[in-house]
Order: sequence, then C-alpha cells, then structure tokens
Amino acid sequence: MKKAKVLAAAVTTAVIALTLVGCAGKKSGTSTTSSDSSKTKDTVALITDTGGVDDRSFNQSAWEGLQAWGKAHKLSRGNSGFQYFQSSNESDYIPNIDQATQAGFKTIFGIGYKLQPAIKTSAKKSPKTNFVIIDDSISGVKNVVSATFKDNEASYLAGIAAAYSTKTNTVGFIGGVKGDVIDRFDAGFTEGVNAGAKELGKSVKIINQYAGDFNAPDKGKSIAQGMYQQGADIIFHASGATGNGVFQEAKAINQDGSKKVWVIGVDRDQSDEGKYTTKDGKAANFTLTSTLKGVGSVTEDLSNLAMKGKFPGGKHLTYGLKEDGVGLTDGQLSTKAKSAVATAKKAIIDGTIKVSEHPAK
Repeated sequence: MKKAKVLAAAVTTAVIALTLVGCAGKKSGTSTTSSDSSKTKDTVALITDTGGVDDRSFNQSAWEGLQAWGKAHKLSRGNSGFQYFQSSNESDYIPNIDQATQAGFKTIFGIGYKLQPAIKTSAKKSPKTNFVIIDDSISGVKNVVSATFKDNEASYLAGIAAAYSTKTNTVGFIGGVKGDVIDRFDAGFTEGVNAGAKELGKSVKIINQYAGDFNAPDKGKSIAQGMYQQGADIIFHASGATGNGVFQEAKAINQDGSKKVWVIGVDRDQSDEGKYTTKDGKAANFTLTSTLKGVGSVTEDLSNLAMKGKFPGGKHLTYGLKEDGVGLTDGQLSTKAKSAVATAKKAIIDGTIKVSEHPAK
C-alpha cells in the first residue's frame, strides 16, 4: 500500500472508537543512547496497548513506521531519538506517558483506542508536547491529533474476496473485543461477503464469534478450530494477537493435509504467517489476503510533520480507500477474485457503494 496521505486526509468531527490493540510489558523498549533529550526537538515515543510491538499486527505496524522515520533522519533508538513504552495492563498507560514526557519526548503516540482517556489527560497536563491518539478521537485539545481509519471499507473488500474464494460457501469472522472499531471490521466483512455471494448467485454462510480479548492466542486457536470443523474454509480475524492462534490452527490443518483452509490477515500483510510445508515437502501459503491499515505510514508522516513544525494539532484525520489509508493485498487471490475486489474498491471510492460502520441488528 502506498504511504497514507496525511495532508490529504479529511478532517472529521465524528468520534470514532477503535480496537485493534497494542502491546505488552511496563517498560521502555530498551537501549538508550542519551538521557539528554534536550539536545534535539525531534524525538518521538510510542505508548503501546497490551499486545506488544511484536503482535504481528497493529502495534507492530506503528513501531515499524517509527523505525523507518528514525532511520530516514539518522536518529538513534533511545531518549534522544525514538522509543516505545510497553504496557502490560491499562494501569500502565499514565505512568508510561509520564515516563515519556519526563524523558523529554516531543511527540507521543497512543496506539489504540484504550489509550484515549490517558492521552487526553496527559495532553492537558503537557500542552507543549504533541500527542497522537490512533483509532479514536479527542476533541477540544489543541495539541492532540486524532487518526482513525475506515476499516469497514477494507473489510468489505475482504468479504468480496472471501465470497469469490470459498469452496464450502461457509466463512468465519473472529473479532477481538466488541466496540465501534471492531464493528467496522464486522460490518464491512459481512456486507462484502453478502454482496459477493449475490454477484455469484449463491448463498454464503458467515459464522461470527468474538474472543473478548485482543491478546489471547489460545482463544483464537480454539474458536478457529470450531469454525473449521463447522465447514468454514476461510476465516477473517480482527483480533490483534489473538489472531496468532487462528494462524496456528490453520497451519496445523494445512500441514496435516486433510483439507485446505485459509486465513485473511488484518492491519498489515500477514502472508509470512501463512507459510507452511505440505506433506510432500512443497512450500505453500494459507494467507488468502490481508486488510491493510496504514498505521505505520501515519506514524511516520505525523512524525515528519512534527519535525517540520507543521504538526496538525486539534485535527481529526480519517483515512479510507480514497486516501490510500486502508487496502487489501492480492495475496493468493484468483484473477476473478482480484477483479471483483478492484471493481468494489472503485465503487466505494466513487461513492456508489456505502459501507456500514456497524453490523445490522
């Protein structure tokens, strides 16, 4: 996916909640090169949620974006450049933000909607520090940028892809924790599956279940096992690190060779998670496709704007297909599926298709 266009992103007034979560462990991300951050004004910190910077999803994307920013500007990891602070639970948010502000970081990102209250409180206490809340919004605070994504649009494309790819005409959706953000994934995927099925003149069953957790791979594996046993051959997960268990179950089934099942990844290209070796020793992949969310690009872009003295404080930036802030990988999709996805993408961008933000009741 191309870099999300920060300056072209629409400023909205809607308050949107998020859900693909963060990171783990109440400590900063190791090695500092200097404790005197006053030597540079270009310092950036990430405060993670409980998923960890190695969650292979949302938080990892943010950290990769910040690392790319640091490398581009020849900055070192540490208090004089860029750093992350991991949170093992919600009680760590404020202490981690305090640690970052006391260390002198000039721009601080809160990765995930659960950090919204902590970022709002901290931003008011430190008006000279730039703050960003990812996947939620904060209004009326001039030193905060809110960045949210139209996950429903990318998820609609994933639904189209699933409808065109399923052989059993049964697919699954696994959510992390119910809320406005995961609602967008759920609603978009369901509408996309139904639209694709209608185009093909068939009926596709959707098995829908929530894990109630973004950091529970065992739950993800158990839920995926049940769905595959019920005939689903494709599962789309929007569950953070819980999705790692979905990949584990799909790998075990595919390596056994009794049947072929697929996973649709979330937030970043998760094709590496789908690699496996068949019984006859051939390399294969069961990641059908992945929805993309430009968290890393937005992190990099907003850090650049802060560096240039152009931090858009007080604004709410929203990124969808039109802004190239979300998308879908080609993955293992057939030519027919890719064509259907491209058609749907164009229709969403030009407004012909409107994708809901909440599942139908």
